[in-house]
Amino acid sequence: MAMNNAFLFLLFSVLISCLVSPALGKKPAEALDNLYRAKKSSAIDATHFEAIKLVEQPEVLPQEGLKEQDIIERLPGQPSVGFTQYGGYVTVNKTAGRPGCSSLLGATLELGPFRVHSDGRTLFTNPFAWNNAANVLFLESPAGVGFSYSNTTSDIVASGDMRTASDNYAFLLNWLERFPEYKNRDFYIAGESYAGHYVPQLATTILAHNKIAEKTLINLKGIIIGNAVMNDETDTWGMVDYWGSHALISDETLHKIHQYCNFSPNANTSDQCNNAAEQVGNDLGDIDMYNIYAPLCLSSNLTVKPKKASVLNYDPCSMDYVQAYLNRPEVQKALHANVTKLNYDWAPCSEVLQKWEDSPPTILPLLQEIMANGLRLWVYSGDVDGRVPITSTKYSLNKLMLPVKTAWYPWFLDEEVGGYTQVYKGDLTLVTVRGAGHLVPSYQPPRALSLIQHFLAGIPLPSSSQTRKS
Repeated sequence: MAMNNAFLFLLFSVLISCLVSPALGKKPAEALDNLYRAKKSSAIDATHFEAIKLVEQPEVLPQEGLKEQDIIERLPGQPSVGFTQYGGYVTVNKTAGRPGCSSLLGATLELGPFRVHSDGRTLFTNPFAWNNAANVLFLESPAGVGFSYSNTTSDIVASGDMRTASDNYAFLLNWLERFPEYKNRDFYIAGESYAGHYVPQLATTILAHNKIAEKTLINLKGIIIGNAVMNDETDTWGMVDYWGSHALISDETLHKIHQYCNFSPNANTSDQCNNAAEQVGNDLGDIDMYNIYAPLCLSSNLTVKPKKASVLNYDPCSMDYVQAYLNRPEVQKALHANVTKLNYDWAPCSEVLQKWEDSPPTILPLLQEIMANGLRLWVYSGDVDGRVPITSTKYSLNKLMLPVKTAWYPWFLDEEVGGYTQVYKGDLTLVTVRGAGHLVPSYQPPRALSLIQHFLAGIPLPSSSQTRKS
């Protein structure tokens, strides 16, 4: 962690919403589809917002001496660094525990201080890590994902938004008790993909409990969500229209979807829509939908000696290197991972979960509440993501019908357009990151770091190549 005044809490455990079994080793590219299948098997209740904010006040367990046990002296193959690292477990339920994609993907593939070499054994430095901007905490949530676990089978078989919000809030209170020096720091929450649900739900839970306690339990100042699932109907239409506008599907297929499909909540799916959906698969072919212009990993074999690597050159096989590294016993020991009780290898995502028990079709009312409470709210989008694309984000935010405060303009980094941005009244900022896929910091690390620096500082992104962040 870098010693900064701001504290950034990252819900990258749902990185791309993998809700699938570590034993199967599924890749994140299948994750969001699995989530939506799980959601469709559940009753969707959009009236649970008040309940999710008023989850039971969790028990704060004794934390004396645990901070010292969590310190990571040095990871295997790690270069020297000038910051302190911690890793370990925080119990959120003494009789259970509770899963998505591992937050260690966010740490090792996106915005953490290290990336993994092609040998799966050594690390190299990421100069654009977000701990240059804030103290950073990654959480593997919900339980069963990554190295997190539960002793109660039902927690792994079925989970949902409300249970996740409850567990995440319990985690935070207990973690802050273990690391009390952070209790009064400015606190921000970040996440991507289905964390478009998790982050606003946790934020409103924090606000509600601060109000009930009549004091600041967690000093929440703002949230930032990327390529975020926010509103099912517009998310889906935005995805379809993105495919059509980027020549990924034919005009005929696009027309049939618009003619026959209804993506509103609980709408019945027609045979004509199903046929059009099958044609989509034929049209798209084998591409990485999470970055439509990225190469595929054609060989996942590790190398004896590390290939020359740079965070500026995306390696499509990086996830294989990460999986090999995190399954090394000495790495798990250094991370204080309780792997001996898990009985399976670490994998990017977990397919244990069979049913997602509650997920509202929209979280837009929570965004309105967050703005009404004066919190900073940024929504960013990598502009070559085809799964939760910029069109989905724009369609969803348009539903809020907010007046524009600062009109659309290009923002700059190093004399190049880094993307585009627009600010709405209510302190909501929309940002695109040019050339980035679903995992924005993986593809455009300098632009992603500039984005988070400006967010944390509350400074608009620079509108000309001569403008520099102070």
